[in-house]
Amino acid sequence: MTDRKDMTLTSSGFYVSQEAPISCENPTPTPTVPAPDILRCAYMELVVTDLKRSRDFYVDVLGLTVTEEDDEAVYLRTLEEFIHHNLVLRQGPVAAVAVFGFRVRTPEDLDRAVAFYEELGCRVERRATGFTKGIGDSVRVTDPLGFPYEFFHDVEHVERLAWRYDLYTPGALVRLDHFNQVTPDVPRATKFMQDLGFRVTEDIQDEDGTVYASWMRRKPTVHDTAMTGGDGPRMHHIAFSTHEKHNILSICDKLGALRMSDNIERGPGRHGVSNAFYLYLRDPDGHRVEIYSQDYYTGDPDNPVVTWDVHDNQRRDFWGNPVVPSWYRDASLVLDLDGNPQPVTKREQASELEATIGADGFSYTRSADEGGMPEWKLGEYKLGHQL
Repeated sequence: MTDRKDMTLTSSGFYVSQEAPISCENPTPTPTVPAPDILRCAYMELVVTDLKRSRDFYVDVLGLTVTEEDDEAVYLRTLEEFIHHNLVLRQGPVAAVAVFGFRVRTPEDLDRAVAFYEELGCRVERRATGFTKGIGDSVRVTDPLGFPYEFFHDVEHVERLAWRYDLYTPGALVRLDHFNQVTPDVPRATKFMQDLGFRVTEDIQDEDGTVYASWMRRKPTVHDTAMTGGDGPRMHHIAFSTHEKHNILSICDKLGALRMSDNIERGPGRHGVSNAFYLYLRDPDGHRVEIYSQDYYTGDPDNPVVTWDVHDNQRRDFWGNPVVPSWYRDASLVLDLDGNPQPVTKREQASELEATIGADGFSYTRSADEGGMPEWKLGEYKLGHQL
């Protein structure tokens, strides 16, 4: 990442710079062959322990559309989607993520994916008929960071329901927006994703250059995936978009009316990072789902990278609201290609939770030139951390 002295401080409190090559200890070698041309994050396959309960949550509560289902799996999509699914719920013994799915531009990009990952010595499997319903020729890999990825181009098209306003609910989910992954070494992960063709849009650092998280994109939004520092590999969340922030408030009202407020983990609020309105939920297995709205365009080649200081209490919530510790701590396991949970490696660098909650477990750290937090505000952070 860019050194702080080479960044420009903005009137909004964050820094900007041009994207720079990542330097890190123990980097993954850069393959000599070209990377596949990834279009976007396209779907996630979640293993759930009670298929009916999960179906009820994602369909009856959140309003995703059922494309197809059987006794073992449910295939779901958002209202503006035209490919077969954005989310697969599959019955299994351990709640986990089976795959992060990315669509590539051409069928030839699958050959590139095979060559790219084989050069790295990764396990690679290819199936001409696809690994799930609705998707054709596909490549699955376990990447050097331990995450299960799928790359595909051929898909079954289904009806895009964007014009079916009779199907819209007040909290309608219209697109899959992004993934968020937990990894012990954020610079190493970011450097590898740059090799894969991703562009960095935002990150969180401290003055010493420790990187706590980074956001990367292929489509021209803030991110298709993010790398969050923590014990990993794990999945932090999957995020679906609404058109407007009032849709998110409607989801909160619905959960309240259904006596399901315990499913709300954090929010609603506005992020500093991404500038998006957000809400974090937990599904019946504890998988985290973000409802997300209104970030910004990033498609120009000289789009500046936004860097937030880890001690800026507006980075995670622009209104300065505290982040519940579970949001930093908890994440879903990921599986290898045989369906076994991947071992989790502990993060050795400072954690964002520890860096922003003082050593006594209560006080919230701020830079010296900003002065102390008002006592009434500090009490809010004490209570949040105690809970």
